[in-house]
This record gives sequence, structure tokens and C-alpha cells, in this order.
Amino acid sequence: MAGSMTIWFFVVLSISILLSWTNPRGETIKSFSLSPLYSYTQSASSSNEDISGLRYDFYHETCPQAEPIVRTHMARLYSDHNNVSAALLRLFFHDCFIEGCDASVLLDDSNGDKNHSIERQAIPNQTLKGFDKIDSIKEELENACPGVVSCADIVSIATRDGIMLAGGPFYPVLTGRRDSIHSYFNEALAAIPRPDDNITQTLHLFDLRGFDERETVSLLGAHNIGKIGCEFIQKRLFNFKGTGQPDPTIAPDFLTEMRTRCQDSNRTTTRPSSSSMASLEMSESAVGMSYLQALSSSISSGVGFDTHYYQSLLSGRGLLFADQQLMANEKTARLVRAYASDDGSTFRMDFARAMMKMSGLNVLTGSQGQVRRNCSLPLVSS
Repeated sequence: MAGSMTIWFFVVLSISILLSWTNPRGETIKSFSLSPLYSYTQSASSSNEDISGLRYDFYHETCPQAEPIVRTHMARLYSDHNNVSAALLRLFFHDCFIEGCDASVLLDDSNGDKNHSIERQAIPNQTLKGFDKIDSIKEELENACPGVVSCADIVSIATRDGIMLAGGPFYPVLTGRRDSIHSYFNEALAAIPRPDDNITQTLHLFDLRGFDERETVSLLGAHNIGKIGCEFIQKRLFNFKGTGQPDPTIAPDFLTEMRTRCQDSNRTTTRPSSSSMASLEMSESAVGMSYLQALSSSISSGVGFDTHYYQSLLSGRGLLFADQQLMANEKTARLVRAYASDDGSTFRMDFARAMMKMSGLNVLTGSQGQVRRNCSLPLVSS
């Protein structure tokens, strides 16, 4: 059984590499380097292990039911709350973008140092959802295989499964990540992309983590699912860049539509500025928050995991300033037009490939880090 699963894994990878040469219309192959994924595939096919130390089916001997448990648990969660896919995707992004995919964002403890702020407290992370969902998956895994499956692996696997449940593409997730004992408050405060970033700032932050323009544009397509809370666009609607006026680039009819859904929160709340929030704002329902009206992504995207996000940008109907800024750069605008004119297959392939890459960012493996028993608390050394 394990042998057949391994063969299937490499068949999927081979197909992915072949399809990855498919270009969006108008985009040349030289603008997107295939070398990182190609190198990874060569390494994986020779040793069943990624150069980062991750492996296919890492828990085959220690917890063979690990991934089926995650898959089944995610299916239950999705049937009750289909916004779990977007919530975990955002949680995954915020974790991996800061010091790598090490579950540091899950920590709710400063390792005994009460004077040290934790990552969760950074403004971009204060609206993150899904911690309880990861905890519930972890609890089930601990009952089956105590102290074996890392929280970092749970986040990566559950995110992939959530994307598939939402209609997104499958991509292989190698495993063997270990959990960080550190939390990175200052890094999260400074390095998470903001919804009001211009295209230069957005591309710079992604470039620092090894993502080129094509990968960045495909990753931002994750806005096809989930909701964007009103607090993340209100400044654009009522006080753009401190001018006291709306963003002048928003079409009048679209401005009216968004203002109808999102009233000026300054009249009803004193929430902190959203200028430090992340550009990937995919939150769960804001039910119970009377001052906040969640903005359905149906304004700017379709119901499924498709290319409506890019079609909306072509029409000047991007919800976030950072999203619409993709049309302000010649290369990213060309990619937007290409994805929008495609049947969705190229976007899905590029997105899957970029997510594979992100899931391997600066991971801890081997003797690095630890495997937490509780995802919010580091293990205490005896």
C-alpha cells in the first residue's frame, strides 16, 4: 500500500512539472523560474526527501493514520463551517511568512517571560481565526499518537485539505516539520503585507521570501474564498492615506456599493488602525460584532476557487488597495490579464506550486525545535 502511495505521489509531481510549463497568455516562460521546484523534484525522486529535510509520508511508521485523521476532521469542520478553509489558509500564510512554517503563530505563551509579547498579539494577527480548529485536530491526533505529529505539520496539511474542500487544487504536502519554541512579535508587526501596501511594497515582501511576481500574483488569488472584513477596507472608503476622502481610483458605483455594505466605523468603534493588517485577509464570519459588517467576497470573486478575483481586478473592483495595485505594475497586470482570460487551469497549477513552495519555508526538522503536545504552549524542559 505504501509503495503504491509513493508511486502515486511521484506521478502527481511529474504531472505537475509537465503542466507547470503551461504559460498564461501573454507571459513568457523566462519570467518564471522553475528551478526551485525542479530541484526539489529531483531531490525528492532520488531520496523521497526534500532538501529542507521534509519527507513524503513522514509519519508512515510512527502515526500512519495522521493524514487520514486530519482529512476526516477537516471534512467535518467544513460541513459545519465552510469558512474554515479561508481561516486556516490565512493562519498558514501568517505562520509561514514570519520565520517559516513552524507554528510559532499558534503560541499563546511567552515561555515564562511576561515582558515578551507574542506573535498572536501583533496587530496583523489579532483577527486571525482557526486556532480552535487546529487545537481540535491536535487533540484527536494526540489521542491516536501522543507526542508524534507536530502542530506545524497539522497547519500545513489541514490548509491543503481545506483548499481542496473549497474547490481548490490538490498539491502534495511533505511532512516532518517541527514546532518553534519562539514567538516573533516584532517580525510579525513589521513584515506581514498590509492591505494598503502599494505594488512595490507587496512585491518586495514576497521577494524577501523567494517568491517572484508570478508566484505572488497566484498566491493573492486565494482571495477567491473567504470574506474580507469591512475594517480592512474602511480607510480606503472614507479616509484614504489620511486625506479624509475615498481612494480616488475606486469607480463611483463600486464606492457606493462598498460604502452601503461597510459604514464608516469611526462613528461606532475605536478599533485600532487596520493599516498594519495583512493583505491576505480571509476571515471567518463577523457575526456578533455589531460595528463590523463582513464584506462577502462575492463582490469581487465567484463562489468557487476560480479566476473571478482576477476578472474583478480587470474591472477595477478590487476590494483591497493592495489587490487592485496588481494592475499598477506592467508585469503583474499582464499576469492578472492572463489568469483572467484562462479557464482557471493555469492559475490552479501556479497556486498549487506556490503553496508547495510556501509550505517548505524555513522549516524546522530533525532535532530542531520540538513537537508540542498542546499547540498553544511550548514543551517545558525537565
